[in-house]
Amino acid sequence: MDTLSYKTISANKSTVDKQWLLVDAEGETLGRLASKVAKLLRGKHKPNFTPHVDCGDNVIVINAEKIKLSGNKWEDKEYLRYTGYPGGQRSTTAKELLDKHPERIVEKSIKGMLPKNRLGADLFRNLKVYAGTEHNQEAQKPKAINLNDYK
Repeated sequence: MDTLSYKTISANKSTVDKQWLLVDAEGETLGRLASKVAKLLRGKHKPNFTPHVDCGDNVIVINAEKIKLSGNKWEDKEYLRYTGYPGGQRSTTAKELLDKHPERIVEKSIKGMLPKNRLGADLFRNLKVYAGTEHNQEAQKPKAINLNDYK
């Protein structure tokens, strides 16, 4: 028996097959949507997944303003940031963030589920989030997918 025929195939930048996927966020719960999109960005749904390589797909999320949060999270959930000055901690509620920048709620939740290193930063660049139904990636011919088909 030839032992060399059973080698593990490791993906690299030239062998990865990247696609453009379109996800509709209308009526989806924020955390469940974010975890599924993070898996698509990471490439964990592909058989040739390699942990240290960007082998995920490019994902476009539309209708970001129509996501759902359960309970009182629209008023209770706070997003903190720090200006860099003493006493400069600022907070905004999820409702305020939805009114000003609805795409940032989805972006923040997905970014928190990606690796905290250079690979995570590269993966985050493969994500495009839009508040409405219009997006600028028609030329890439994205394939519309149903997130319920993925675990």
